[in-house]
Amino acid sequence: MSDHDQHTPVSLRGVSADDPHMQPAARRPGVVEGWIGVLFLVGIILLVLFAVAFVMNLAPWTLGATLGGGAVSLGAGLIAWGKYLMPRGPFVEERHPLANSEADRDAFAAAIVERGGGIIQRRKFLGGLLGTGMGVFGVVSLFPLVRSLGPMPKGTLFHTDWTTGSYLVDITGRRVNVTDLAVGSITTVYPEGFQNTDNGQAVDQTVLIRISNENFTTMKGRETWAPQGYVAYSKLCTHLGCPVGLYEQQLQLLVCPCHQSMFNVANGALPNFGPAPRPLPQLPLMVDSQGYLQSQSDYKEPVGPGFWERS
Repeated sequence: MSDHDQHTPVSLRGVSADDPHMQPAARRPGVVEGWIGVLFLVGIILLVLFAVAFVMNLAPWTLGATLGGGAVSLGAGLIAWGKYLMPRGPFVEERHPLANSEADRDAFAAAIVERGGGIIQRRKFLGGLLGTGMGVFGVVSLFPLVRSLGPMPKGTLFHTDWTTGSYLVDITGRRVNVTDLAVGSITTVYPEGFQNTDNGQAVDQTVLIRISNENFTTMKGRETWAPQGYVAYSKLCTHLGCPVGLYEQQLQLLVCPCHQSMFNVANGALPNFGPAPRPLPQLPLMVDSQGYLQSQSDYKEPVGPGFWERS
């Protein structure tokens, strides 16, 4: 016996597209279609605004509001379509056996096709809006993936904005003079003109320490790098890039607050303790005729933690 013969036949006699349970649930389908169209349009507009906000790097709440609002609007429109514009039912299989003929089955199938075809024909506009909205949603969802790849860093991993003759300035842009710091003092400096830029805050930040009143040599080959006792090291820890801003004056140690790596300031910032694998890069300094500190050049090695391209 086939699976078809095992099923109980259901009477479909007299079913047509005009039956009450085949009608849309909405009393005024045209009004509902209008509201669904508005929801789809709002969703499309919000998703386009999300794309614009993402490209312009606006506030996170703007991204969340536009993306979430767009998805909710499309979803609400789709739910309303299924709830109010599709045949209302109910479609119940009778529990007692009822015989039906092939003609009844064919009539029911024809009614379903007729009703579904009518819905599709009358609501092509809504279908187009839904398709447009889903397409925009699909394109917009690729934005974070594509942008997260970012541009190729190329040489930016190996260089900072420090150049020959760059003046050392604090966060306010004031140049640092050799008379500003007492022995044992510390401050954060940037190359002039970059103190308030993203790159300046990210990779140019340098910790300036005065460990003596006399010219100081931290390592062989760096005899001219620390005029009048001023030494400058990259503030980016070589472990994970945390800002190394704690200074233990008595021991002359720079301490990373994240994982407690310690760097010997007087000995080329070699790591004495912690997970840091390399010393902090030192910035060679010089003094101009008016006593203002300048850099002799960029760092001689990449700053911050390791990366694939680093030899």
